Amino acid sequence: MKKIKMTVSGRVQGVGFRYMTKMVADQIGIAGIVRNEDDGSVYIEAVGPSDKIDAFIAAVKRSPSPSGRVNAFTIHEDANIENYISFRVTN
Repeated sequence: MKKIKMTVSGRVQGVGFRYMTKMVADQIGIAGIVRNEDDGSVYIEAVGPSDKIDAFIAAVKRSPSPSGRVNAFTIHEDANIENYISFRVTN
C-alpha cells in the first residue's frame, strides 16, 4: 500500500478540480481526501496500491478538470497517513 501527500497549484480552485479529482480517484480505486488550501492550492492525501497511485498522480498532473491547469506540484510518501476507506472532498 502506497500513501502520498500531494499539493497542486495553478488553476485548481473554482474550476471543479476537487470533485473531478474525487471522480478520478473513485474510477481508479484510490482512497483519501482532497481539499482547497487558503493559498489557492489543492491538498490531496491518497492511499492505494502503488500502480493505482501512479495512475492517479498522472491524472492529477494532467488536471482532472477540463477548465483546470496544474502549474506545479509536490509529492511526498508518508506512511503515517490514515488508512482511508473511500475518497472524499473535505471542504
